[in-house]
Amino acid sequence: MARACAKSPVVGNLFVAPGNPGCAAAARTVPLNVAQHANVIAFCQTEAIDLVVVGPEAPLVSGLIDDLIDAGISCFGPSRNAARLEASKGYAKDFCREFRIPTGDYRRFRDPKEAKKYLRSRGVPIVVKADGLAAGKGVVVAKTFGEAEAAVDASLCDAFGPAGAEIVVEELLEGEEVSFFALCDGVIAIPLDSAQDHKRVGEGDTGPNTGGMGAYSPPAIMTPELSQRIMREIVEPTLRGMNERGSPFRGVLFAGLMISEHGPKVIEFNVRFGDPEAEVILPRLKDDLLPLLVACASGSLHRNPPRFCSDAALAVVMASRGYPGEPLRGSRIGGIEDAEALPGVVVLHGGTREVDGAIFSDGGRVLTVTALGSDVADARKRAYAAIDRIKWREGFFRRDIGWRATVHDPGAAQGRAFRSP
Repeated sequence: MARACAKSPVVGNLFVAPGNPGCAAAARTVPLNVAQHANVIAFCQTEAIDLVVVGPEAPLVSGLIDDLIDAGISCFGPSRNAARLEASKGYAKDFCREFRIPTGDYRRFRDPKEAKKYLRSRGVPIVVKADGLAAGKGVVVAKTFGEAEAAVDASLCDAFGPAGAEIVVEELLEGEEVSFFALCDGVIAIPLDSAQDHKRVGEGDTGPNTGGMGAYSPPAIMTPELSQRIMREIVEPTLRGMNERGSPFRGVLFAGLMISEHGPKVIEFNVRFGDPEAEVILPRLKDDLLPLLVACASGSLHRNPPRFCSDAALAVVMASRGYPGEPLRGSRIGGIEDAEALPGVVVLHGGTREVDGAIFSDGGRVLTVTALGSDVADARKRAYAAIDRIKWREGFFRRDIGWRATVHDPGAAQGRAFRSP
């Protein structure tokens, strides 16, 4: 997002808090703790900030937007109440039911015995979700009753802290998954773009869910007709419903959808640019991002959707060994500049830190290597060629990102072992 905003001809000073070595290449990083709202407000007032763009979910859910607006500072992002669409999966499911937005059947539980009784009555496979924020890791797709009951116990016994105080048990939707984005100013919504991501940690879509191991855009399944249907059946009713609840939605609405022969259904909502979806959507954006963000914040969004280039983009996440559990931190990473020397490639930083000019891992998902190409296969080839230049023995990544668009036989993507550079 910092790189996209930095391209704008109207941007003046650009700050990122707290930032990382990658952000520092596009903006001035500021060591602010965004959980301390008063400090953020004071910084904005001192620097006469015209627009604050809140990226992560935690400060949105904690009400940073509300506090900034109360201080007279213009913001891109939803209020605390509007952010409940992501903060509580149960809230989002109830919302869909109330406003007749298509989604899977479900029940909410706090009692593990009642939850197990319900899932036994429904059968497997079935999905168990921690209600609150769990960094993309609070979802278990259970294929057996043992897995489902273990997920219930884990979620309701503090495995995810407050996020698991309640769970949602829902039917497993079949079809093709799509991440669909729309820009909203509280009244008007326009389609942004879509992507397909890879949530599972292992190749062949195996292993536990993560925050995302890679993505590509555009997905072949997305047609203009399907986009219009998603806007009509999902995005626009969501905007109307939030207004009826007194929480107008401003910002970017990310609908995680399952597309089947019966049409789109909501899996979940996010209230921000997703990761790694943003890494494949924003590089394809032809229009200036900054005026779009300002229009959402000020309630002046026009109805013309932004333009995107015809190139495809594919991103591969490089993660620290141990992720999505406790990641190994502090390992040195080399070759990033060599990777970025390839045409159409950019290496985006997530969990990194810089010490004496060297880059070290400092999180679970550490780097995202994004490449543009004439199609998904071309972008994929470039992304992996770039990864092969990165020297990081303690990292791993999936070698099959984009397999839906590049492999005719899905079975060909199964059973591959992790590959480390």
